[in-house]
Amino acid sequence: MAYTYPAPAPTLSGDVETISRFLNSPTLIARRLRTLAEQRYIADTLLTGRFSVEGGAVLYETGETIFTADSPRAVAPGGEYPMTTAPTGVASIAKTVKWGQDTEITDESIKRQRMQPVNKAMIKLVNQNVKFIDSVALSAIASAVTATAAAAATWSTATAKQILTDVATARASILALNQGYDPDTVVLDDTTWAYAFAAFTSGGFLPRETDGQNPLITGSFPVIDGMRFLATPNLPTAGTVLVVDSSMLGGMADEDLGGPGYTNAGGIGVQAKTIRDDDEDVWRLRMRRVTVPIVVEPAAGRKITSV
Repeated sequence: MAYTYPAPAPTLSGDVETISRFLNSPTLIARRLRTLAEQRYIADTLLTGRFSVEGGAVLYETGETIFTADSPRAVAPGGEYPMTTAPTGVASIAKTVKWGQDTEITDESIKRQRMQPVNKAMIKLVNQNVKFIDSVALSAIASAVTATAAAAATWSTATAKQILTDVATARASILALNQGYDPDTVVLDDTTWAYAFAAFTSGGFLPRETDGQNPLITGSFPVIDGMRFLATPNLPTAGTVLVVDSSMLGGMADEDLGGPGYTNAGGIGVQAKTIRDDDEDVWRLRMRRVTVPIVVEPAAGRKITSV
């Protein structure tokens, strides 16, 4: 599944009866939450693998090489081929955690404001869940990725050439491992993204017209040196940029707990439930994700520090 990060939220409208039918349908709620959430998680954009979890934990291997233990040797006619071993990675185990929240929507707010309180409640649930899950995933990535290199200059004052050299050098270092990695993503905080975008624009590195769209006008960072630049406010360490191969770095291990009234919001692992409380005339909207981020190839990433 492709993820677009970030993207604007969709909107809904309707009368009170339509809204009540909507809130009474976990399937519709889950579909809406999926539409909101799958466009916001940077965790799922960087950790693209998907692991099936049973029993609350997942077993995986990290740092597995793509080579055998020995080099091939010359084999004489009729001779026996030499034996070698195919090393595996280090076995690890991760336990899933249930992260979730409820929020209430009163009948009064629906009657007076129609769909607005429902929209706001769902967006806030999604935003808080994304903020937290992304922070957990990015912390896991930052802890696992240990290869670092200092930036040539602070990006707030660096030239486009210096920034490109930092990124290209980090990418080259990962490629030089010869493990099949192909770095495709640069992850940086919003302010650093702005500095990089300004440097590339003023330095003439960005095309003035791309299919009729000027990056300076659209604000869209084009792919540079095969790398996409993604901004997030949830990086755990200030002044650090991540360069990763998102296809190899790892994945999210989501567990479907099931349970009465819960529906799964698709491939992003979000589960939703609506609960009607007639004693207090409110709808309770619940969103949860039972997951754990897994980094299986820490060498597929590299940090640029002192940015």
